[in-house]
Amino acid sequence: MDAGQALADLTEISSQIEAAVLAGADGSVDASTFAEEERGQAAAAAAVELLRAADQARTEGGDRLVQLQAAMPEGSVFVVRDEKRLVAAVTGAEPTAGLIFYDLKTCLRLAGEDPEKKAPRRRRKKEEGEGDGEG
Repeated sequence: MDAGQALADLTEISSQIEAAVLAGADGSVDASTFAEEERGQAAAAAAVELLRAADQARTEGGDRLVQLQAAMPEGSVFVVRDEKRLVAAVTGAEPTAGLIFYDLKTCLRLAGEDPEKKAPRRRRKKEEGEGDGEG
């Protein structure tokens, strides 16, 4: 699925998300729901910086952060990343964090799927005697 479709699906299923951006790990925007392109670019850059700062603030290594929430009284910022991409979203006040994280992870997974990859074909059950050399 392409990045734009993944974000469209995200905002359709998650009514708490007001805007979102899907970007490469370096912050290069793949798709955005922000009205202005500059706001999407700024959101992606801010998400990269939030992850970098959070990683630096952690003590003694460990696994790298894959998700974070920055909560303010008027709303929250959520960021989820995988090896190649990140997705960041802004919400209103008091969002359901678990659902937002689930939806963002699903968005990343869908955006990373190969559009050419098709579901495996099911083998038809051979009819008795068909193609088995018996007859």
